[in-house]
Parts: sequence; C-alpha cells; structure tokens
Amino acid sequence: MPPEPRTPAPGPAHVPGGTGTGTGSGPQSVDRALEILDAVADADGPVAARALARRLGCSLSTVYHLLGPLTARGHVVRSPGGGYAPGPRAAALHRSLQRHVGCAPGVAEALARLRRACGAEAYFTAYRDGHITVVDSTAPVTDTAHPFTPGPDPRAHATAHGKVLLSGLGRAARRRYLTDHGMARFTPRTITSADRFEAEMCRIRADGGLALSVGEADPAYTCLAVRLPGPADGTALHALSVSFPTADLAHRRSALRDALRAAAAGFPTLPER
Repeated sequence: MPPEPRTPAPGPAHVPGGTGTGTGSGPQSVDRALEILDAVADADGPVAARALARRLGCSLSTVYHLLGPLTARGHVVRSPGGGYAPGPRAAALHRSLQRHVGCAPGVAEALARLRRACGAEAYFTAYRDGHITVVDSTAPVTDTAHPFTPGPDPRAHATAHGKVLLSGLGRAARRRYLTDHGMARFTPRTITSADRFEAEMCRIRADGGLALSVGEADPAYTCLAVRLPGPADGTALHALSVSFPTADLAHRRSALRDALRAAAAGFPTLPER
C-alpha cells in the first residue's frame, strides 16, 4: 500500500467553503471537523486519515482539507507513524475548563490522597451553566473500560456525583436539567421517574448531602459522593466522589463514607468571587 500523502501546508485558521470540491462548507464542515477531533481523542493511538474518512463517510481529500487548520491550531498533530493524535491545544483547553468550573490548585493531589486512603478511584465533578462534567479523576487514562471518565456526564441522574450536584439545585433548575438531558435507563436500577428522583433528592439532603448510586449507571460499579462547600447561589457546584465494585458495597460502605467526608472537609477550593 503506498504511503499516505503528507498533510498539506496549513492554510487560514478558518475552514474555507467551496462548491463542487467535496469539502463542504459552513456548519457541515464544522461538524465534520469536530467529528475528527472526537475520533482522534477517543482512539487508543494515532488514527490514519483513511480511517477518519471511513468513520466520517467522506472523501480522503475532505479529511485532509479539515486536518490542515486543526493541525495549524495545535488541536491535532501528525505522529511519526503517519496517524493523527491529540495536539498540545487539548491540554490548554482542559486547563481552561478547570479554571471555568472552579477547579482549585491542588485538586489532583487531593484526589490522589483520597485514592491512597480508601483504595477506590476518586473524582472531582462540577455543575455549571446546566451541565455536569467530570473534571478530574484518579482512574488511569489507559483504563478504557472504566465507566466514569473525565468529560461531559450524560448519566448524571444515575451517578452519585450527579445526584449530589442536582440535589444542590432548586427544584425548578433541577427539573429543567432533567428535561434537557433526559433520564435514560442504563440498568434495571436506574431511576427514570421524576417523582422518584425528587424523593431521592430528599433522602440525600436528609443524609447530610451524601449520595449513593448502586449499579445505576453500570451494574458492576457503585459510587458514593458528597457535595463540596461553595457559593449558595447554585451557579457552580462541586462534588467529590469514589467508585468501587458493587460487590464490595456491604463491607466497604462505612469506611468509604468516612474517608470521603474527611477528604471533603479539607478539599482545596477557590476563594469566592
């Protein structure tokens, strides 16, 4: 098989339009460029341009047309083997996300201490502007089978961190979140009724802001979460959580709850603005 052609020299930062070129224009080009970023980010290693073309269902020339500005901006890089991998801009975007959701310096170290103290993976999660995001985690990035990974959380109603964050919202804001994001059923244990979910919110508040999800997002995993102190206006909320095999719940629940609450008491937070 002949080697793939090299990436063309970067052009303007925007993706130019055109007619009759097969490259698309406007929203379609933007959508395809984002699909390329997602494919590169989700892959275990560098992704060949031909594989990207097959995934997008478009021509190889279209893929190279879009890779030009993505490479120029540092969102992707061409690896020595010829495939494409996430570029240095990805790290800058992650730092920006952490800043915007209120991730204070020292969070990674605090999560690592909690992981060592209880032997369970630990997570820092944030609610902001109607979205819940897993911001940081001790789970290895190479563990692709792990169910809770950094990024947008589409299963927040079924996770302990999602529940504890939603319990900090007013009822109207919570209903709006559930309407916008839905309440999909992931396992037989997932709560999909708005009324049952409200009852769950009451139980969480009665338990001092501690939430438990037993196999609701993934039958093999249980998670425990506590909401961290923060502004009372509900604009930005943060949670600390741990996950562990559901089979370990009976003999680990008390110890994990104590370790989680102790870690939350000294967790680094940004000063209120």
